[in-house]
Amino acid sequence: MQRASRLKRELQMLSTEPPPGITCWQTEEQMHHLRAQIVGGSETPYEGGLFLLEVNIPERYPFEPPKIRFLTPIYHPNIDNSGRICLDALKLPPKGAWRPSLNISTVLTSIQLLMAEPNPDDPLMADISAEFKYNKHHYMEKARKWTQDHAVQRNTGLLEGNKENTPQQGASSRKRQSVSAQPETEESPKRGRV
Repeated sequence: MQRASRLKRELQMLSTEPPPGITCWQTEEQMHHLRAQIVGGSETPYEGGLFLLEVNIPERYPFEPPKIRFLTPIYHPNIDNSGRICLDALKLPPKGAWRPSLNISTVLTSIQLLMAEPNPDDPLMADISAEFKYNKHHYMEKARKWTQDHAVQRNTGLLEGNKENTPQQGASSRKRQSVSAQPETEESPKRGRV
């Protein structure tokens, strides 16, 4: 019961006051299965990309952290090929930093920050971490290429109504589009050239 009421409040907050560059919505009618989108930050190799994430809320939420993974491939030292994310806020203590006072919005904002500032000392991908530390130019080139290949072209279809990855059509879809209009508008000229 606590999970449902807490999630309802969080989803309301995410729809009325979303963090800049982040949107989150319910999939179908199941409140504990969510999707999120993070716009790649300017002056990062992810700039111009729109990254789709899966957010699953466990039964014991908020006493357990949400399970979040990238659905859009991303080249990053702290995110593996399955989209799993190495971030303290997604793990329980003593190894992690999750606390019930955190919420989906703060965790998505932390992921957005991790995209902009990787932590090569706690990598999921050792080879990408070494590249980030010792050959940053090569890392930046590869990360930009992955963004172009996966987060720009693929998600252009997403915004145009690609049914494979969009929330159900209808009112909730229109509502999500209006909520996320600001970040999409900022990025749309870049996607338009693809």
